Amino acid sequence: MYEVKKALEAKGHSVEIDDRDTLRPGFKFAEWELKGVPVRLAMGPRDLQNGTVEVARRDTLEKISEPIEGLEDRIIGLLEDIQKNIYNKALAFRDASIRKVDTWEEFKEEIEKGGFLLCHWDGTAETEAKIQEETKATIRCIPVDSALCFEEGKCIYTGKPSHQRVLFARSY
Repeated sequence: MYEVKKALEAKGHSVEIDDRDTLRPGFKFAEWELKGVPVRLAMGPRDLQNGTVEVARRDTLEKISEPIEGLEDRIIGLLEDIQKNIYNKALAFRDASIRKVDTWEEFKEEIEKGGFLLCHWDGTAETEAKIQEETKATIRCIPVDSALCFEEGKCIYTGKPSHQRVLFARSY
């Protein structure tokens, strides 16, 4: 196992070996899960005898048995896969949480449902303060690279011209 650790560390990954024999495996697994470790490798006497290791993914909760030989390269690929999976999950959640709003009445109704509202704003602090006062919503983000946001329109609150949409939300 120490060879796997050295090989992964040589490739820039952080590795911890939890060889505390005073704790049960379930306790150690839960502890490392709480710390956010993306991949857990578990080796027992039978695994050592068979030349295998149990590999547990934090993102899918999948556990598989892998041969120890060449494990470092498979773990690196697995970490890349986990990163893509977590990113895509977060992106899908974000996209599902954004709704386009074009009127003040629609804004007041939709803000009650939570999430992010993509709407036109006239660019003044006074308007943002009034929107916050009436709805408790504030600007969370002024997108700089989204084609969805750069369009001409009218501020949902004042009706003044607006050149782009911003994201409003409430904090909880």
